[in-house]
Amino acid sequence: MTQLRKAVLRVEWHNQPEENIPVQYNPTEFTLDKQAKLAEVSIPGLDSPLQQFVRGETEKLTMELFFDSTGQGMDANAVSVTAQTDRVYQLLKIEPTRHAPPILVFLWNDQFPGSAIGAQASDTPAPGPLAAITAAATAATSAIGAALGASGSAAGTALAQGGSGLARQRRNSFRCVLESVKQKFTLFSPEGVPLRATLTVSLREYKTLEDQIQQLGLSSPDRTHVHALRARETLAAVAHRYYENAAEWRAVAEGNGIDDPRRLVPGVFLQVPPLA
Repeated sequence: MTQLRKAVLRVEWHNQPEENIPVQYNPTEFTLDKQAKLAEVSIPGLDSPLQQFVRGETEKLTMELFFDSTGQGMDANAVSVTAQTDRVYQLLKIEPTRHAPPILVFLWNDQFPGSAIGAQASDTPAPGPLAAITAAATAATSAIGAALGASGSAAGTALAQGGSGLARQRRNSFRCVLESVKQKFTLFSPEGVPLRATLTVSLREYKTLEDQIQQLGLSSPDRTHVHALRARETLAAVAHRYYENAAEWRAVAEGNGIDDPRRLVPGVFLQVPPLA
Protein backbone atom coordinates (compact mmCIF):
# COMPACT_ATOMS: atom_id res chain seq x y z
CA MET A 1 0.00 0.00 0.00
CA THR A 2 1.37 3.38 -1.01
CA GLN A 3 2.34 5.61 1.92
CA LEU A 4 0.26 8.80 1.98
CA ARG A 5 2.45 11.86 1.60
CA LYS A 6 1.36 14.78 3.75
CA ALA A 7 1.38 18.38 2.54
CA VAL A 8 3.72 20.49 4.66
CA LEU A 9 4.14 24.14 5.55
CA ARG A 10 7.85 24.73 6.14
CA VAL A 11 8.52 27.77 8.34
CA GLU A 12 11.76 29.70 7.84
CA TRP A 13 11.98 31.21 11.31
CA HIS A 14 14.41 34.11 11.66
CA ASN A 15 17.60 33.07 13.53
CA GLN A 16 15.97 29.75 14.44
CA PRO A 17 15.89 26.27 12.86
CA GLU A 18 13.29 25.64 10.17
CA GLU A 19 10.08 23.94 11.30
CA ASN A 20 7.83 21.63 9.30
CA ILE A 21 4.11 21.82 10.03
CA PRO A 22 2.32 18.90 8.32
CA VAL A 23 -1.38 19.39 7.70
CA GLN A 24 -3.65 16.97 9.57
CA TYR A 25 -5.58 16.12 6.40
CA ASN A 26 -4.37 16.87 2.90
CA PRO A 27 -6.46 19.52 1.11
CA THR A 28 -8.95 18.16 -1.39
CA GLU A 29 -8.11 21.02 -3.75
CA PHE A 30 -6.11 24.22 -3.97
CA THR A 31 -6.20 27.19 -6.32
CA LEU A 32 -3.29 29.07 -7.87
CA ASP A 33 -3.98 32.55 -9.25
CA LYS A 34 -1.28 34.23 -11.38
CA GLN A 35 -1.83 37.29 -13.58
CA ALA A 36 0.18 39.66 -15.74
CA LYS A 37 -0.10 43.45 -15.59
CA LEU A 38 -0.75 44.75 -19.10
CA ALA A 39 -1.10 48.28 -20.43
CA GLU A 40 -2.99 49.24 -23.57
CA VAL A 41 -1.20 51.38 -26.14
CA SER A 42 -3.75 53.17 -28.30
CA ILE A 43 -2.76 53.92 -31.88
CA PRO A 44 -5.21 55.87 -34.09
CA GLY A 45 -6.54 53.86 -36.99
CA LEU A 46 -6.08 50.40 -35.50
CA ASP A 47 -8.94 48.04 -34.72
CA SER A 48 -7.79 47.53 -31.11
CA PRO A 49 -5.04 48.88 -28.83
CA LEU A 50 -1.70 47.10 -28.58
CA GLN A 51 -1.00 45.12 -25.43
CA GLN A 52 2.20 46.09 -23.59
CA PHE A 53 3.53 43.82 -20.85
CA VAL A 54 4.33 45.86 -17.73
CA ARG A 55 5.15 43.29 -15.05
CA GLY A 56 4.02 40.08 -13.47
CA GLU A 57 1.58 40.13 -10.57
CA THR A 58 2.00 38.25 -7.31
CA GLU A 59 0.77 34.66 -7.47
CA LYS A 60 -1.63 33.45 -4.78
CA LEU A 61 -2.41 29.96 -3.49
CA THR A 62 -5.72 29.41 -1.71
CA MET A 63 -6.86 26.22 0.00
CA GLU A 64 -8.96 24.86 2.85
CA LEU A 65 -7.40 22.82 5.65
CA PHE A 66 -9.51 20.57 7.88
CA PHE A 67 -8.66 19.81 11.53
CA ASP A 68 -10.35 17.47 13.99
CA SER A 69 -9.48 16.50 17.58
CA THR A 70 -12.52 14.32 18.36
CA GLY A 71 -10.34 11.21 18.21
CA GLN A 72 -9.04 12.21 21.65
CA GLY A 73 -12.50 12.35 23.15
CA MET A 74 -15.49 14.70 23.29
CA ASP A 75 -16.17 14.75 27.03
CA ALA A 76 -14.74 16.89 29.80
CA ASN A 77 -11.22 15.74 28.89
CA ALA A 78 -11.53 16.76 25.25
CA VAL A 79 -8.48 18.35 23.61
CA SER A 80 -9.10 21.62 21.79
CA VAL A 81 -8.53 21.58 18.04
CA THR A 82 -6.82 24.97 18.44
CA ALA A 83 -3.69 23.10 19.52
CA GLN A 84 -3.36 22.33 15.80
CA THR A 85 -5.00 25.33 14.15
CA ASP A 86 -2.98 27.85 16.14
CA ARG A 87 0.23 26.48 14.58
CA VAL A 88 -1.07 27.83 11.26
CA TYR A 89 -2.68 30.97 12.66
CA GLN A 90 0.56 32.02 14.38
CA LEU A 91 2.24 32.29 10.97
CA LEU A 92 0.45 35.65 10.58
CA LYS A 93 2.09 37.00 13.72
CA ILE A 94 5.13 39.30 13.64
CA GLU A 95 8.48 37.83 14.62
CA PRO A 96 10.24 40.29 16.97
CA THR A 97 13.63 39.85 15.29
CA ARG A 98 12.33 39.99 11.71
CA HIS A 99 9.67 42.67 12.29
CA ALA A 100 7.44 40.69 9.93
CA PRO A 101 5.73 37.29 9.78
CA PRO A 102 7.96 34.35 8.79
CA ILE A 103 8.68 33.17 5.26
CA LEU A 104 6.97 29.88 4.36
CA VAL A 105 7.30 27.10 1.79
CA PHE A 106 4.29 24.97 0.84
CA LEU A 107 5.46 21.46 -0.10
CA TRP A 108 3.63 18.35 -1.21
CA ASN A 109 5.70 16.51 -3.80
CA ASP A 110 8.16 17.36 -6.58
CA GLN A 111 5.39 17.41 -9.23
CA PHE A 112 4.08 20.74 -7.98
CA PRO A 113 2.43 22.97 -10.62
CA GLY A 114 5.27 24.75 -12.41
CA SER A 115 7.72 21.82 -12.21
CA ALA A 116 7.57 21.29 -15.99
CA ILE A 117 8.09 24.90 -17.09
CA GLY A 118 10.38 24.97 -20.12
CA ALA A 119 10.33 21.18 -20.54
CA GLN A 120 10.48 19.67 -24.00
CA ALA A 121 7.92 17.12 -25.14
CA SER A 122 10.53 14.37 -24.77
CA ASP A 123 11.02 15.33 -21.09
CA THR A 124 7.40 14.63 -20.18
CA PRO A 125 6.11 11.74 -22.33
CA ALA A 126 2.38 11.18 -22.24
CA PRO A 127 0.91 7.72 -22.95
CA GLY A 128 -1.97 6.97 -25.28
CA PRO A 129 -3.72 9.41 -27.64
CA LEU A 130 -2.37 12.45 -25.80
CA ALA A 131 1.18 11.44 -26.76
CA ALA A 132 0.25 11.43 -30.46
CA ILE A 133 -1.40 14.85 -30.18
CA THR A 134 1.62 16.26 -28.33
CA ALA A 135 4.03 14.78 -30.89
CA ALA A 136 2.02 16.21 -33.78
CA ALA A 137 1.86 19.65 -32.19
CA THR A 138 5.62 19.57 -31.52
CA ALA A 139 6.37 18.51 -35.09
CA ALA A 140 4.15 21.28 -36.47
CA THR A 141 5.80 23.88 -34.26
CA SER A 142 9.26 22.72 -35.32
CA ALA A 143 8.29 22.81 -38.99
CA ILE A 144 6.88 26.32 -38.76
CA GLY A 145 9.88 27.48 -36.78
CA ALA A 146 12.26 25.98 -39.32
CA ALA A 147 10.42 27.59 -42.22
CA LEU A 148 10.43 31.02 -40.63
CA GLY A 149 13.99 30.58 -39.43
CA ALA A 150 15.13 29.73 -42.96
CA SER A 151 13.84 33.09 -44.13
CA GLY A 152 15.93 34.86 -41.51
CA SER A 153 13.07 35.60 -39.12
CA ALA A 154 13.97 36.11 -35.44
CA ALA A 155 10.44 35.05 -34.58
CA GLY A 156 11.10 31.75 -36.35
CA THR A 157 14.12 31.10 -34.15
CA ALA A 158 12.13 31.83 -31.00
CA LEU A 159 9.29 29.58 -32.13
CA ALA A 160 11.68 26.74 -32.93
CA GLN A 161 13.23 26.99 -29.48
CA GLY A 162 9.83 26.89 -27.74
CA GLY A 163 9.80 27.50 -24.00
CA SER A 164 13.12 25.85 -23.19
CA GLY A 165 14.55 29.23 -22.11
CA LEU A 166 12.07 29.28 -19.22
CA ALA A 167 13.52 26.20 -17.53
CA ARG A 168 15.26 28.18 -14.79
CA GLN A 169 11.82 29.36 -13.62
CA ARG A 170 10.71 25.83 -12.74
CA ARG A 171 9.60 25.16 -9.18
CA ASN A 172 8.80 22.18 -6.99
CA SER A 173 7.22 24.11 -4.13
CA PHE A 174 5.59 27.46 -3.36
CA ARG A 175 7.68 29.97 -1.36
CA CYS A 176 5.31 32.44 0.20
CA VAL A 177 4.03 34.44 3.14
CA LEU A 178 0.69 33.88 4.82
CA GLU A 179 -1.71 36.59 3.66
CA SER A 180 -4.91 35.58 5.44
CA VAL A 181 -6.51 32.84 7.55
CA LYS A 182 -10.25 32.44 7.99
CA GLN A 183 -11.07 30.07 10.86
CA LYS A 184 -14.43 28.28 11.03
CA PHE A 185 -15.14 26.12 14.11
CA THR A 186 -17.99 23.66 13.59
CA LEU A 187 -18.06 21.28 16.58
CA PHE A 188 -17.74 21.85 20.33
CA SER A 189 -17.66 19.76 23.48
CA PRO A 190 -20.38 20.24 26.14
CA GLU A 191 -17.93 22.59 27.90
CA GLY A 192 -17.51 24.72 24.74
CA VAL A 193 -14.08 23.41 23.72
CA PRO A 194 -13.72 23.66 19.90
CA LEU A 195 -13.14 20.19 18.41
CA ARG A 196 -13.40 20.63 14.65
CA ALA A 197 -12.32 23.46 12.35
CA THR A 198 -11.83 24.44 8.74
CA LEU A 199 -9.16 27.03 7.90
CA THR A 200 -9.32 28.93 4.61
CA VAL A 201 -5.71 29.88 3.95
CA SER A 202 -4.38 32.37 1.42
CA LEU A 203 -0.63 32.28 0.64
CA ARG A 204 1.09 35.08 -1.28
CA GLU A 205 4.17 34.29 -3.39
CA TYR A 206 7.46 35.58 -1.96
CA LYS A 207 10.55 36.26 -4.11
CA THR A 208 13.52 38.46 -3.33
CA LEU A 209 15.06 40.73 -5.96
CA GLU A 210 18.09 38.48 -6.26
CA ASP A 211 15.88 35.39 -6.63
CA GLN A 212 14.01 36.98 -9.51
CA ILE A 213 17.13 38.21 -11.30
CA GLN A 214 18.66 34.74 -11.16
CA GLN A 215 15.45 33.00 -12.26
CA LEU A 216 14.59 35.30 -15.14
CA GLY A 217 18.08 35.35 -16.63
CA LEU A 218 17.16 38.31 -18.84
CA SER A 219 19.78 38.62 -21.55
CA SER A 220 18.68 41.18 -24.14
CA PRO A 221 21.78 43.33 -24.92
CA ASP A 222 19.57 46.28 -25.92
CA ARG A 223 18.04 46.73 -22.46
CA THR A 224 19.35 47.71 -19.06
CA HIS A 225 19.65 44.86 -16.54
CA VAL A 226 20.46 44.58 -12.86
CA HIS A 227 22.90 41.84 -11.83
CA ALA A 228 23.72 40.64 -8.29
CA LEU A 229 27.48 40.06 -8.27
CA ARG A 230 28.53 36.68 -6.86
CA ALA A 231 31.77 35.75 -5.15
CA ARG A 232 34.72 35.40 -7.57
CA GLU A 233 32.56 36.51 -10.49
CA THR A 234 34.29 38.72 -13.08
CA LEU A 235 32.97 41.52 -15.24
CA ALA A 236 33.88 39.41 -18.26
CA ALA A 237 31.52 36.70 -17.01
CA VAL A 238 28.75 39.27 -16.53
CA ALA A 239 29.32 40.63 -20.04
CA HIS A 240 29.24 37.12 -21.49
CA ARG A 241 25.94 36.39 -19.77
CA TYR A 242 24.10 39.51 -20.93
CA TYR A 243 25.94 40.47 -24.13
CA GLU A 244 27.16 37.00 -25.15
CA ASN A 245 30.54 38.68 -25.56
CA ALA A 246 33.01 38.71 -22.65
CA ALA A 247 35.06 41.41 -24.39
CA GLU A 248 32.30 43.94 -23.66
CA TRP A 249 33.14 43.96 -19.93
CA ARG A 250 34.28 47.60 -20.20
CA ALA A 251 30.67 48.66 -20.83
CA VAL A 252 29.71 47.18 -17.44
CA ALA A 253 32.72 48.79 -15.74
CA GLU A 254 31.99 52.23 -17.19
CA GLY A 255 28.28 51.96 -16.41
CA ASN A 256 29.08 51.37 -12.73
CA GLY A 257 32.12 53.63 -12.32
CA ILE A 258 34.47 50.68 -11.68
CA ASP A 259 38.13 51.69 -12.06
CA ASP A 260 39.70 48.37 -11.05
CA PRO A 261 37.75 45.33 -12.30
CA ARG A 262 39.94 43.06 -10.16
CA ARG A 263 38.49 44.53 -6.95
CA LEU A 264 34.82 43.68 -6.95
CA VAL A 265 32.55 43.39 -3.90
CA PRO A 266 30.26 40.31 -3.91
CA GLY A 267 26.62 41.07 -3.27
CA VAL A 268 26.51 44.49 -4.94
CA PHE A 269 23.99 45.12 -7.70
CA LEU A 270 25.51 46.12 -11.04
CA GLN A 271 23.70 48.04 -13.74
CA VAL A 272 24.27 46.26 -17.05
CA PRO A 273 23.65 49.03 -19.62
CA PRO A 274 22.42 48.42 -23.16
CA LEU A 275 25.06 48.31 -25.87
CA ALA A 276 25.03 51.12 -28.37
